[in-house]
Amino acid sequence: MGYHQRRTPMAIVQGALASPGLALLLSLTAHCSGPQTKGLPKGGLNASEANTWVRDNTSLLKNFWCLPASQLPREELSTLIRSLASQRVPLKAWQLSCLANLAARQGLQDDFEVHPPNLLLFYNLDQVRDANCRAFIHHAAQGDTELLANLPDQRIALQHTALACLGKPHLQLSASDLGLLGVLVCDMEAPQIVAADPRVLKNLLRCPKLTVMQTTALNTLLASGKTQMGPPGSWNLEGLQALGPLATYISPHLWEKVQEAVGLDFFRSMVAAYRAGQLSRRDAGRFVTNFLESKADSVSSRLKRRTGHSCVRGNITAATLHDDLFLVHYDCTQLESCLGTRVLRANLDPLLQHPLPAECQRVVKAKLAQIYPHGIPEDQLHLITSLVYLYSLAEIGQWNITSGDTVMVLLASDAALENQTEAVLQKFLDHNGKVTGALLVAIGGSRLCWMSVKQIQIIQPSEFRLAGAPDISPCPQSRKDVLFAKAREVFRNTSTVGEYYYLIRPYLGGAPLEELQYLAQANISMDIDTFTNLNPFMLKNLSVDNVRSLLGQNVGDLQKARNHPNVVLWMHNHNMSDLSGMGLDTSPTLAYVTNRPPNAAYPPSDLTHTLNLPGNDGVSPASGSPPVHPGYLSLAVALPSSLLWVYCVQLLVAATPSGPIGAAHRTLEPWTLPMVLTQGSQTPEHQLQKQQSC
Repeated sequence: MGYHQRRTPMAIVQGALASPGLALLLSLTAHCSGPQTKGLPKGGLNASEANTWVRDNTSLLKNFWCLPASQLPREELSTLIRSLASQRVPLKAWQLSCLANLAARQGLQDDFEVHPPNLLLFYNLDQVRDANCRAFIHHAAQGDTELLANLPDQRIALQHTALACLGKPHLQLSASDLGLLGVLVCDMEAPQIVAADPRVLKNLLRCPKLTVMQTTALNTLLASGKTQMGPPGSWNLEGLQALGPLATYISPHLWEKVQEAVGLDFFRSMVAAYRAGQLSRRDAGRFVTNFLESKADSVSSRLKRRTGHSCVRGNITAATLHDDLFLVHYDCTQLESCLGTRVLRANLDPLLQHPLPAECQRVVKAKLAQIYPHGIPEDQLHLITSLVYLYSLAEIGQWNITSGDTVMVLLASDAALENQTEAVLQKFLDHNGKVTGALLVAIGGSRLCWMSVKQIQIIQPSEFRLAGAPDISPCPQSRKDVLFAKAREVFRNTSTVGEYYYLIRPYLGGAPLEELQYLAQANISMDIDTFTNLNPFMLKNLSVDNVRSLLGQNVGDLQKARNHPNVVLWMHNHNMSDLSGMGLDTSPTLAYVTNRPPNAAYPPSDLTHTLNLPGNDGVSPASGSPPVHPGYLSLAVALPSSLLWVYCVQLLVAATPSGPIGAAHRTLEPWTLPMVLTQGSQTPEHQLQKQQSC
């Protein structure tokens, strides 16, 4: 019999946390094996002991959760937060949002300067004192704003606060402004990047990626010669290397202006960095494509056009493949003409150590098919991770996969496609392989989305427990449902409701309505990140009281996620007076949604074509900006990609014949969710959120 029938939630929680002084640390380590824990401090948490313990157990504190932490006295909570900051323990959004609320309730927000920068992103910005504004934003801007993927309104508020902290209208960002804004500059539109002090490059280095318009702005700035590098003709190797990943965005037009010797030296350094794993496959591919395009009119290209597909450069040898300028000398046509199968068989690894363009990868795949007509041998599969995405399911069916290491290599790489997961794993299972917890951790949570139902069901409970807290937010809803059922089976006999919630939380995106209603009565105070990832069809059927109880101490975070698509759908199902009673602002915010924000993926293409939204031309425009004080510099609102769906949802809601939000528990009529939102087994949650971070 499970815990649901045996004990009341409140009794369990109160009993489990009877000793609050050590409750947090005991709870943190409950899910980890005892031998891993070192030097558990006794008699309370003073600063010295806490710092020592945190330093020795940083990996364990990644499992921090708020339920036991809520029992800590103010000074112990303060000590813990300071220790998390000093040891730079990486916490995720679901942990940070509730920790921020705990700190605020204990009056610790004013100690922000000794708190982790990522934690500041989740604080109530209305409570930031004017005198502390610049210091607060400067510290918060050292954090990772991508953690706010599920809190669009909080990200808007962060932008507004940053603008207000500048203190006066700015026509362009000065060096001191840039120092204040930090990573927030990644949300700037193209005109502001060009107009900013040239030291904006230092800020842009922190951006996870640039939009098309931001890339154009970067190249405009570099071409102007106003940066420390000077005009392109005077660039040197050291200056280019100082650009870091920004150099991968340099356009072919600018590369044509760079001195040839300097460009070739830099190409060598980038290939070496790629080989050493210091440059991602995506960044390396972008750089190689741009650089080689600038050499398109070279002598070798002209010879190629005159001689067709004959080998002009000379046969490729082992020594040729060890030249870092190999791709400069041999384009993909010459690769096909000059690379013999004997040399390829003996030198596959050094060849694939080069960041080959996609066309060249297809050449290599075709030649491997000549060498291995009945499928790639397992020992060679370890070498072709960059080519895996090119193989069909039928071709994968020819492989022999007997080792879990091979599965990890193939599926942990960023080249394998999601829909290849089931085929690769099945070949392993066909050879008596076993899905272990270590394998699940290695291949990542998103791979769970693409395992077959049968493959998920045969995972042993003991191994499933070892999978940690996988991020299954990208999964189709049908797969989330299967994963929840599996997790429920594995964790249902957990001794306390607190521990049960901690273990089941990553899988709650597939929870049925009854489970959510139960948790609403269990006093678990669900974090807002988990809440926004619930099944929207289940979420919309929760009453206002259910949601208030489910979020508990975190209910105020609804305001920070008011424009999240799942929250919009839930709000539409309840009347305004009930929502206002929760302190939730129900005023429309459609003005914020003007275009795709920077650093956000597109919504699914079927949506953009069906509803004719901005962005369906394949170009990544810079975002529009929220309303700001007249004269202030306009910053783009960096919202998660799913916010475009707010536009869709609000258009659909506005079209309802029955008018605005109706009575509580009113169900959405079939027309409210057109085929774009109901295709196949996918719910709005999957379609609205192609990829989000926990």
